[in-house]
Amino acid sequence: MKKLIALLLILTMVLALAACTTTGSNVTTGSNESTGTTTPVDDPAVKSEGVMTHAEYAAAAVDSAIVIEAYVQAKQSWWEKDGQGVAILYLQDTEGGYLAYNLPCTEAEYNQMTIGTKLKISGYKTEWSGEFEVDSKDATFEILEGNYVAEALDATNLLTAENLINYQNMKVAFKGMTVEASKNGDGKDVAFLYKWDGSGTAGDDLYFKVSVNGNTYTFCVESYLCADGTEVYDAVEALKVGDVIDLEGFLYWYNGAQPHITSVTASK
Repeated sequence: MKKLIALLLILTMVLALAACTTTGSNVTTGSNESTGTTTPVDDPAVKSEGVMTHAEYAAAAVDSAIVIEAYVQAKQSWWEKDGQGVAILYLQDTEGGYLAYNLPCTEAEYNQMTIGTKLKISGYKTEWSGEFEVDSKDATFEILEGNYVAEALDATNLLTAENLINYQNMKVAFKGMTVEASKNGDGKDVAFLYKWDGSGTAGDDLYFKVSVNGNTYTFCVESYLCADGTEVYDAVEALKVGDVIDLEGFLYWYNGAQPHITSVTASK
């Protein structure tokens, strides 16, 4: 009996030591079954050799060559242009956002790019009406191991900040926004417009005005990003002047901030 008790005590100590060793580590690793070794799991804050940080990308001159690594946060569209498939993607790392414009890729590759997918893109930095883009000119890309989905940054109080453009193309949120009236083609007050001037019909981009802290802004539901029939498109069509809402989307830029909205909910 004494021998049995001693064996049980030894087994208990071994199991406790193993548990302490496991829970005491703060390094996450992945295993390589062929070699028996472990490698660190992808860290979205770390760039590969030769890849720009977001600050370096932001400081790069327009039309200069760039190399970035970032993670897909939204897929705006894919189509064929002159026989070549191209895509528009919102991407982000832990520092900031990017818009890949007309990135050459096949439809099969586009379908592989789920939300959170890590891409390495080599191309050129371009600018259009204040929007900086990772342009398609001679661009190449790789799909890499890793996954990262950014939390929306509350940008409500950044709307009047001088450095708002530094947050361009990031996933952002706006809280407690009041829907303001827009004038349609008949001069009537409405909560939203089809196209920027009200000349469109259902299925076109939606434009609507919201205010906070005494300032009014124009936001957009980009139909290629969130088409007619999506939850956000239907939500904007149901808005009434005076509604107070919370919004999420991406900080697109067109001669100033013009967020592309992907979520609309009643403000709590």
